[in-house]
Amino acid sequence: MSKVLYITAHPHDETQSYSMAAASAFINKYKEVNESDEVVHIDLYKENIPHIDADVFQGWGKLQSGKGFEELSQSEKEKVGRLSELSEQFIDADKYVFVTPLWNFSFPPVMKAYIDSVAVAGKAFKYTEEGPVGLLTDKKALHIQARGGIYSEGPAAGMEMGDRYLQTVMNFFGVPSYEGLFVEGHAAMPDKAEDIKQDGINRAKDLAQTF
Repeated sequence: MSKVLYITAHPHDETQSYSMAAASAFINKYKEVNESDEVVHIDLYKENIPHIDADVFQGWGKLQSGKGFEELSQSEKEKVGRLSELSEQFIDADKYVFVTPLWNFSFPPVMKAYIDSVAVAGKAFKYTEEGPVGLLTDKKALHIQARGGIYSEGPAAGMEMGDRYLQTVMNFFGVPSYEGLFVEGHAAMPDKAEDIKQDGINRAKDLAQTF
């Protein structure tokens, strides 16, 4: 049995979002094909995802200096404790499904906050004399992303940074398998939007059977 984290970073659901429509089709088919797997949905717009701020740095500093967790302030306890929960949940999973739109060449800021919460030295990676080494070498990841324009080719090729960032981070963590499923062009070609959406849904269902 595998544990899957279904991590969505979109304020809309599948009725309004192309990325969420493809993702919903994917995860429903995945559950159908892998009945024994556990799928945990993390809606980043509804979860408590602390930003790494002064409270967090102060809390970490106190712990590193030898102080106990009980010696942290209430705000430090809440933020540091929650970040630890997110990190433990992430490394305990077997598969990751990230779902985002393409916003301003990247993804919503809440996804960056989430990645910051799980990029923990000693858990996701470690430092060695030869440089950093990823520790999540038995995982696999998928990124489902909708892009209103065309970014896979043409004038905008190379401008997309959200998927490239996630792929870089997963590689840094040592994740050996990373795939991307992209639904693009619906805003640039509104007359073909429904066909583009349906194609993304169909490809998502197909991918769910082998992921």
